[in-house]
Amino acid sequence: MTKHNPENERIKHRYFHFLREAKRYSDASVDAAAKALRRFEEDTRNRDFKAFHFEQAVAFKRHLAQQTGQRSGEKLSKVTQSVTVKQLKQFFEWLAMQPGYKARIQYTDAEYFNLSEKDARIATAHREGKAPTLEQVRRVIETMPHESEIERRNRALVAFTLLTGARDAAIASMKLKHVDLAAGCVHQDAREVKTKFSKSFVTTFFPVGDGIQEIVANWVRFLREEKLWGNDDPLFPATRIALNEARQFAPWGLDRKPWSTATPIRTIFRDAFNQAELPYFNPHSLRKTLVQLGEKLCKTPEEFKAWSQNLGHANVLTTLMSYGTVGTDRQGEIIRGLGAARESEPSGADAIADAVLRKLQSAGAGLPAAR
Repeated sequence: MTKHNPENERIKHRYFHFLREAKRYSDASVDAAAKALRRFEEDTRNRDFKAFHFEQAVAFKRHLAQQTGQRSGEKLSKVTQSVTVKQLKQFFEWLAMQPGYKARIQYTDAEYFNLSEKDARIATAHREGKAPTLEQVRRVIETMPHESEIERRNRALVAFTLLTGARDAAIASMKLKHVDLAAGCVHQDAREVKTKFSKSFVTTFFPVGDGIQEIVANWVRFLREEKLWGNDDPLFPATRIALNEARQFAPWGLDRKPWSTATPIRTIFRDAFNQAELPYFNPHSLRKTLVQLGEKLCKTPEEFKAWSQNLGHANVLTTLMSYGTVGTDRQGEIIRGLGAARESEPSGADAIADAVLRKLQSAGAGLPAAR
């Protein structure tokens, strides 16, 4: 069995170029398409795409349902299956319009990559995302050691994530010049910061406590005043690896360069939550923590709109639909509280009547006192 099909490789190269340049897909999205095609070719033993038949799609779906994940060792989830077949459907729809292929492949044959309605519903079903409480995150930060340079960086990193709600990829690429301590904000400039959809926006520090902001401020001052780093140096530098006294490679302070990926940030979070003896929550989950805080603090639509924009959302519905789902426990608490409030508080009509009576009485109308 050949490891690859040259004809397939050439047309895939054209397709990936199409995704990047015409569809404006990110490298991560193109990689997802490549992974799906690799799965399909492994199943068909690199058969030429020109020989595609809808039965191959049907057989591949059965094959995919029996596959196991490399890390989990369990069968692929319906979500993974759905993403994979959608990538393949999109590819073969595009392929059916290409010279040399459109006479051989029926455009409608790509429809056979659809999952069953039942599996599709399972794949797209909403699942309540977990997030730590504000108190839990504060506890994690309080228990983190902060003696060495690396420990101070790690604690400031978790504090900064809570203070700004920035995504881990953005944090890994930020520079000192992006943080304005005087204005209490961070400039997420897409020209240099890896923001989602390459969108630039300003995030004002969220009101999560003066102690959290002070940790971040002290870290910035440490880099500028003690390390004498400048505007273009990383806000959270990578760990420098050097030979220790035992002639072994080990962490040796901070390197004057940024992380190339966000993986170290997630590792820092995992270690910090474990040390605090709390379940692990990834950096992104703190965005949901901030949305939950905003739902409690914001009293007007304008306030919540500002809170939403501070997270980088142009549409407030994105905040509500993606992060703002009320947890099951909180849902029950709210409903029970509403019932208790209705029993103990006067009705809206009674409140209005009382206000009218007080107004008339103050005007000297000679009416009895309000209830």
